[in-house]
Amino acid sequence: MPKSAKQCAAMRDEMRARILRESLRYFARNGFAGTRVADLARGIGIAQGTIYRYFDSKEDLFASVRELVANGEDVRDLKLLARLPLPAKAKVRRLSSTVLERLADNELFAASVVLNTQIMLEEEPGADGRPAPYRSELYALTARIVEQGQREGSVAAGDPLKLADYFWGVAYLYALKRLFTAGYAMIDAADLERTLLKGAR
Repeated sequence: MPKSAKQCAAMRDEMRARILRESLRYFARNGFAGTRVADLARGIGIAQGTIYRYFDSKEDLFASVRELVANGEDVRDLKLLARLPLPAKAKVRRLSSTVLERLADNELFAASVVLNTQIMLEEEPGADGRPAPYRSELYALTARIVEQGQREGSVAAGDPLKLADYFWGVAYLYALKRLFTAGYAMIDAADLERTLLKGAR
């Protein structure tokens, strides 16, 4: 029985999403320069032409992956967390445990953290001379929680963006371990909290 237009559209959407998910993992492991569309297609288990049916070029695919990373679940959750009427200490604890749980359970989240960090590190400093990570929404939202905690006295003193950089730098390190090593030792939430909180155990 022939498929309906709605079923065909759903299948196309599913294939595009699959290509994006697998590409995210592949770009995170190999970088942009080290990614060949032929190898990516082979890894996904599809024909190379299938990728070009959805994306005009490797650059177009990478741009879509970047958009996926920039608007990912971690950023949405952090936006929500930053707005919650909670003490900063509770926000830091929730953020730390969520990041580590996702790193442990979700290779795509680890790939997203790695690729997002690599993209930021490759960008040129802004007009203000600040590095690209300090202009990212992820860092800005984390810095907002840091500033709240500094006002409340629960977060270490210092430049909020540098502290956000330190927090996400540790997350990046463990995301790399998640992607590239077997049997790695994961830190616990209390270890990650120590990057920001005063007197954390």
